[in-house]
Amino acid sequence: MGWVSGIVVFFLIWWVALFAVLPIGTAPNPDGDPDTGWRGVPVRPRLLRKVLLTTLVAAVIWLGVYALIESDWLSFRSGWLALPEK
Repeated sequence: MGWVSGIVVFFLIWWVALFAVLPIGTAPNPDGDPDTGWRGVPVRPRLLRKVLLTTLVAAVIWLGVYALIESDWLSFRSGWLALPEK
């Protein structure tokens, strides 16, 4: 995997991991908005902590993906996944 492909894969993994991490530790505002009653916005979202956690999770997943891509365990060039020769 080249460095551009590695960055693109990391960004995609990071983006998916962000949406998995965002709901962690959030609770709706118990009072809600007096006008609309909307209670969906958390009081303390702690976004910096979630971005750092997302980066850590994405790095671990990316290392696994990188190891899988660079290994011969899962290959389309040889083995049972290889395309038949013409």
